[in-house]
Amino acid sequence: MLSKKSVQRYCFFANYANKSCVFGFFVVPLPPMKHFLLIGLLVGVCSLQAKPLRVVSYNVENLFHPKHDTVCGVEKDDMEWTPDGARHWTYTRYYRKVESIARVLTNIGEWDGVDIVGLQEVENAACLKRLCHTLRPGEYDFVHYESPDRRGIDVALIYRKARIDTISSRIYAVNIAPETTRDILYVCAQIDGRYTVHLFVCHMPSQRGGAAESTWKRVRAKQVLQGAVDSILAVQPSAAIIVMGDMNSAPQDDLFGLTNRMQGLAGTYKWHGRWACLDQFYSSPTVDSLSGARIYDAEWLQEADEKYLGMKPKRSYNGYHYQDGFSDHLPIVLEYLLRD
Repeated sequence: MLSKKSVQRYCFFANYANKSCVFGFFVVPLPPMKHFLLIGLLVGVCSLQAKPLRVVSYNVENLFHPKHDTVCGVEKDDMEWTPDGARHWTYTRYYRKVESIARVLTNIGEWDGVDIVGLQEVENAACLKRLCHTLRPGEYDFVHYESPDRRGIDVALIYRKARIDTISSRIYAVNIAPETTRDILYVCAQIDGRYTVHLFVCHMPSQRGGAAESTWKRVRAKQVLQGAVDSILAVQPSAAIIVMGDMNSAPQDDLFGLTNRMQGLAGTYKWHGRWACLDQFYSSPTVDSLSGARIYDAEWLQEADEKYLGMKPKRSYNGYHYQDGFSDHLPIVLEYLLRD
């Protein structure tokens, strides 16, 4: 029993184990003026543990800039997403789309903000600059390369500059000739000036033409990704690796050396009344036991599914009818507790 003169202090900590988040606490009785330094150190340690690396992957569905774009003199197939195009994609609608994405990321990040965001279906650097500015002016930067995708939609990575420095980046091309698809983006980043994390952002070839008929395209893309992962693990077997993106297939452990973190979770994308978890994280053993993955399925990101019942993600367009939504995908979140 603590005396009335004893001072109680509670320190909450997070322990990521077995892919779930466990919270606990301990109580420290403090005689007056004697152990302030001790409790200060304890609280300081717990404060550090309470700020994991917050990683988001989000297919934002058709974030096009209203201006018709070209890459190296080749015109993109993006006329549909211009003010005079079939969807009447005006600057007002474009600005609103960016604001909506920033709202989603702000709600996920809460007070501290998100640290890393892997994006899919972004047209160009102009879209990313505006998103970074809208999210928190001056606090975010991005990594992006133009890909050979015929529509011009790419993958990209946004990061919070206060915590993250990019050491290097590159793209891995995926050859599915005669078609074209998105490149795989790789970024080597240093977190808090101490921890090195290897990041991959993917948007695997779609199931257009049929899931079975298009499987070979995704297999080929996974082979390219596997080669990149192997090259890292060969040099550093304990490397912290996080793969994220729209895999356009069900979660499975099909990358050697990595674990798919989304198995057993509900869906991120709904097609003909059925949910599928197309958006996924993979991670290396160094990350596995110190992280937890989840789907951000806030109700305000969804709308009633009148045809198949239940709920579904609220898109910017229902067919060609503009409805000021977000995306046909829900974002996913991975929180990684960094330790030496």
